[in-house]
Amino acid sequence: MKNIFSLLIFCISILSFAQSGAPFTGRRDFNIEQGASGSGTPAYYLEVKSNGDVYFGFLQINQADGTQTKEEINAGKYNSKVMKVHFKTYNETFYVKFDKEKIYLTDENGNIKKSEDCCPVSEMGKGSCTCESTFYR
Repeated sequence: MKNIFSLLIFCISILSFAQSGAPFTGRRDFNIEQGASGSGTPAYYLEVKSNGDVYFGFLQINQADGTQTKEEINAGKYNSKVMKVHFKTYNETFYVKFDKEKIYLTDENGNIKKSEDCCPVSEMGKGSCTCESTFYR
């Protein structure tokens, strides 16, 4: 009976991961809006759990006094079209979608945004750049 119960739990966990369709599990760091180095720009990350839950978080270190501000939120189950992220600390809401390699800043409908804020310093004169970031491990 114990073996059957264990097998049932194992099958349910595999099935729930398969249904999530998440491109990976684990933590990835990213930086969509480049900002100037040393400006105290928050370091963002996301973590995908094996059950498909997606957590977003940030850590910001004040350059003047070294104080840290951080927050982590559960954005719900993985959605390949668009995910809403709302951080209460700074009342910041944004929409993203991501795949195995990159994360994209989008509008509410999942259309990838373009902005000057997303340009690397070397390309600031371009006008606007695609708001995307490669994941860092």
